[in-house]
Amino acid sequence: MRANHALFVLAILAAGPAAANSSTYTKLDLDRCQKLSSDDMGGRMKCAGYKSYPVYFEEGDLRQSLRYGPAARDLIEDSFESFSQFNNVNLTIEWRLDNSGKPIAAIQRWFTDNPDPKTGVSSPKNAGQVLVISRVAQPGDGLSCVIGYVDALANPSANDMARRIADENAAEFACGRTEAAWAGTKGPKAGTPTSHLPDRLKAE
Repeated sequence: MRANHALFVLAILAAGPAAANSSTYTKLDLDRCQKLSSDDMGGRMKCAGYKSYPVYFEEGDLRQSLRYGPAARDLIEDSFESFSQFNNVNLTIEWRLDNSGKPIAAIQRWFTDNPDPKTGVSSPKNAGQVLVISRVAQPGDGLSCVIGYVDALANPSANDMARRIADENAAEFACGRTEAAWAGTKGPKAGTPTSHLPDRLKAE
C-alpha cells in the first residue's frame, strides 16, 4: 500500500505544476489587410493575426472596432464595440495563449480622444489609454467580443491586470449575455465604451 502511495506521489512530482498561460505579440499591418467593404465613413478589413487566427478591423466615424479569430459572419458584419469618443488602436496585439498554445484572448491598447476642457480642442496630452481585453473566437463557436477594460493611465499594473482578466474570463465569457466590466481604477480620460452586437447575442 505504501509503495503504491509513494509511486503516486512521485508521479505527481514528476508531472509538476500545470503550465501557465503565456503571451505572444503580433503587429496589425493595415496596409496589407484584405478589404471587405468600404463607405464614406470607413470600412472593414480582414488582417493577418496569430497563425490561423485572423483579425477583423473596422472603422467608422473616426472610431475603431476589432474581432479576433474565426468570428461568425454576423459578428464581422453586424457588430461594433468601441468608445463614444473618437479613438484609434495601437497596432501591437498581445495574444494570451492557454497551456496548449491556443489563443484565448487578445489585449490591445486603445487611445481615446478627449478635448482640452479649456479650449475644446483635442490634443495628445489629453488622450486616454485603455487596455481592451477581448475573447478570441474559436472554430467551434465563432464568438469574439470585448470582455473587459483596464485604464492604462490610472492603474500602475495595467498590463498584469489585463492578462489576469483574459486568463480568468475569456474562455467562458458569454458574449452579449455577460457585460464587459472595468477592472481597477477608471480615470476621467478612459472614455465611455459602446457595444452593438447581433440580436442573437443580446441578453433577453
